[in-house]
Amino acid sequence: MKGNSKVAVVVLAAGKGKRMKSDVPKVVHLLCGRPVVGFALDAVNDIGPGEVVLVVSPASEMVREAAGPDIHCVEQPEPLGTGHAVQVALKEIGPEFEEIIVIPGDSPLISGATLQALLDSRRGEDAAAAMMTVELEDPSGYGRVIRDADGNVKRVVEEADASEEERAVKEINACTYAFERSRLEPALETLTTDNAQGEYYLTGVVERYVAEGSKVAPVPSPEYEALGINDRAQMALAEAFIRRKVNGALMAEGVTLVDPDRTYIDYGVEVGRDTVIMPLVFITGGSRIGERCRLGPCTAINDSVVGDRSSVEFSWLDGSEVGEDVNVGPYSRLRPGCRVGPGAKVGSFVEMKKTVVGRGSKVPHLSYIGDAVIGEDVNVGAGSITCNYDGEKKHTTEIDDGAFLGSDTMLIAPVRVGKGAVTGAGSAISEDIPDGSLGIERCEQHNVPDWREKKKGKGRRNK
Repeated sequence: MKGNSKVAVVVLAAGKGKRMKSDVPKVVHLLCGRPVVGFALDAVNDIGPGEVVLVVSPASEMVREAAGPDIHCVEQPEPLGTGHAVQVALKEIGPEFEEIIVIPGDSPLISGATLQALLDSRRGEDAAAAMMTVELEDPSGYGRVIRDADGNVKRVVEEADASEEERAVKEINACTYAFERSRLEPALETLTTDNAQGEYYLTGVVERYVAEGSKVAPVPSPEYEALGINDRAQMALAEAFIRRKVNGALMAEGVTLVDPDRTYIDYGVEVGRDTVIMPLVFITGGSRIGERCRLGPCTAINDSVVGDRSSVEFSWLDGSEVGEDVNVGPYSRLRPGCRVGPGAKVGSFVEMKKTVVGRGSKVPHLSYIGDAVIGEDVNVGAGSITCNYDGEKKHTTEIDDGAFLGSDTMLIAPVRVGKGAVTGAGSAISEDIPDGSLGIERCEQHNVPDWREKKKGKGRRNK
């Protein structure tokens, strides 16, 4: 996309989004793991403008954070409408910028190509403005574009102010414009609040242009690009569209999605080629998946790394790192801070937290390992756990290379199992085990002879 050094872009993001029924500004809600406003800013960046100004409300910390430190934010002190928001923004934009694009911050599907088309149309027709329009089968909630007998834009009427005849019009205003600045600023000064909402509508500028004989160039655009986020239903529609794009891009790069409609991958997630992803897999946050992996079904991976040729099935990874050739699951949970080395195994019904597992080690099944460092080629027997919390503090367990834990071993931290050491099944180990030693802790077994017969006799006497 070509650069536009004399173009400034105003992104409108001061709306509260009352229909969202949320304490979170609507442009901060996440679509495929990314704030709504981030997608709008992507489209803006595609055209290479000289400056971008984001108009926010006074209570805008979440919006500022979502936009990032490089975006110039300007406060609209009162919610007096889109026209007023543009007036506020223009005061912060230097006189060298001759064209102004205005775009809603809650339109995540708009493209840079459409913004460039607005500029090209305005310039090509020497129009005072170009405006994005879309034909909708159900235009409810949008302002209607009213044309004259020759097909020229006559006015834009908001739904609240429209007559029945005007509401029947299917062409809607997508609230996205390219203006010639020299004609925009005086037109903004003529705006009034004589409307149902009592606000300064930016659409009033269009009426001013038409009244004075200036041209307004309509730019028909794809229907989906006009989708704004005003309620939860629209948010779901936008997310489904973006998810299809994300999944389609991954498949184009050599990733197999067995059922794309039931695979949920955040924007920006990296997946290597020849990886196979089964249905009902959720890959979110800053996750990175290697090549030739197998994920799922029914797996969630958040802010985690999975190395080449590893498999994760029916499991949950959060803030963890899994090396190459690792098997995880089924039904395992890796909580934040886990690092699993190459060739290791985390088997069925295993939970780990803040644990390092060395190369080739195995935690096969039914274990809890927390705050532990496990060396290489260690075998953790079924049902073994680390008792890492004494009620006040967490303590570390060390299991050195080549150690073997018998089934149902309890390691009461802080404790160390030395290299090549072994624990007896059913032991509660509270003292360090030296290298190559056997640690065993069991009470003496007592057998009661003829217990079954004695129990039967006791039952007869009680009748």
